[in-house]
Amino acid sequence: MNTVPITEVKARFSSYIRKTRKSPVVVTKNGKPVVVMLHITDEDELERILLANSPTFQAMLDAAEQRITETGGIGHEELWNMVESEFSAD
Repeated sequence: MNTVPITEVKARFSSYIRKTRKSPVVVTKNGKPVVVMLHITDEDELERILLANSPTFQAMLDAAEQRITETGGIGHEELWNMVESEFSAD
């Protein structure tokens, strides 16, 4: 992982984009990390990164996990029966 000041990244941005192919680049401002630059290989990877860092999505996952803990959730077979009935209703 590379850690560099923002002034350095500004001066050589393209170079640091290339460096992300090997490892993330942590950009600092006044000695403190403010941004991480990551190499992204496809749109699926971008989506995973964005969702992993989305407070709204994380709150949805936490709420779903709590509901499952409280109610026991639904079984595998019940889920697929619900899916099949939904699609057969069309």
